[in-house]
Amino acid sequence: MSIELKNISKKVKGHLHIKETSLTFEPGYFNVLLGETGAGKTSLIKLIAGLDGCSTGQILMDGEDVTALSPQKRNISLVHQFFVNYPHMKVFDNIASPLRVAKMPKSEVEGRVEEAADLLQLRPMLDRYPHELSGGQQQRTALARAIAKESRAIFLDEPLANLDYKLREELRAQLPELFSGRGTVVIYATSEPEEALLLGGKTGLMSDGIVTQFGATADIYRNPVNLTAAEVFSDPPINTARIEKKGSEAVMAGGVSMTLSHAAKELDDGAYILGIRPNDVLPAKNKATDIEIIGNIRVTELSGSQSSAHFSFADENWVSLAHGVHPFDIGENHAFYINIAKCFFFSVDGQLVAQGVNNG
Repeated sequence: MSIELKNISKKVKGHLHIKETSLTFEPGYFNVLLGETGAGKTSLIKLIAGLDGCSTGQILMDGEDVTALSPQKRNISLVHQFFVNYPHMKVFDNIASPLRVAKMPKSEVEGRVEEAADLLQLRPMLDRYPHELSGGQQQRTALARAIAKESRAIFLDEPLANLDYKLREELRAQLPELFSGRGTVVIYATSEPEEALLLGGKTGLMSDGIVTQFGATADIYRNPVNLTAAEVFSDPPINTARIEKKGSEAVMAGGVSMTLSHAAKELDDGAYILGIRPNDVLPAKNKATDIEIIGNIRVTELSGSQSSAHFSFADENWVSLAHGVHPFDIGENHAFYINIAKCFFFSVDGQLVAQGVNNG
């Protein structure tokens, strides 16, 4: 089973909501759509699921053209971020509803519902109504319904967004295992880069209605094709600064100079944009070659075992994200250190032209 998109697009009142897109989604792992709110993730899912019609192009499922078919005839399941369950039905009947619509024998319905309930630890709740469940249990019910249906494709549109932190962590860890080995294409939409990394598989980076890059999640994280892709796959946002290269040296905005190496050293002289992720901007020096910059602290935050500091540097707003507890005072000037091996180098129009070594 696979889903192939051939030059699909969606135009509404003359405006392109989804720009021409060609992709192939395969089973066996999560296919993640990653982008900010409004990037087009839900719109693309609606096209693939058949909830909206395409303006151009074709959608193939296992080689079959399903572009004109209804969602029911495509045999898909969709799980939203909101708990979509039938309030007048008990959990058992909620899970069984699509199977009964398909007129499956009673014994098969019972077997599938119980199997899905066991997978999602819902068996003790089968005789309850949705309003008697917690938020996590309600979302588990929606997931169980999708699993029991044994659809050709399952679309998960930010399914954990409305759960508390603990439940999100718990379900996020379970999801890959729940869908493994089922031969189902799983497409998962999220706005959280960390979630994409944890789920693994393949990721499509979305921005302004188009998939800017698609491939193995870890590869895309390490090798963004352009600044837009790097921005999508960075939370907090990637730090950027203008640099002027001359020979093997470069001067960053703010007068900070650095010695370039490897591919960056071979670039033509001229202006570039340097990018570095917040977790590679540290308040303490790790290596003798680390480059020191001085930033004025604007906002600080301690979250679990991480310290973040928002600071101004050379008329830019930068962020440092470091493990451990680091004291910062608002308004103070503080030294931060960056490793040239962790830097990306973009042309002034945003295309990746070089990156530091060991950029993992």
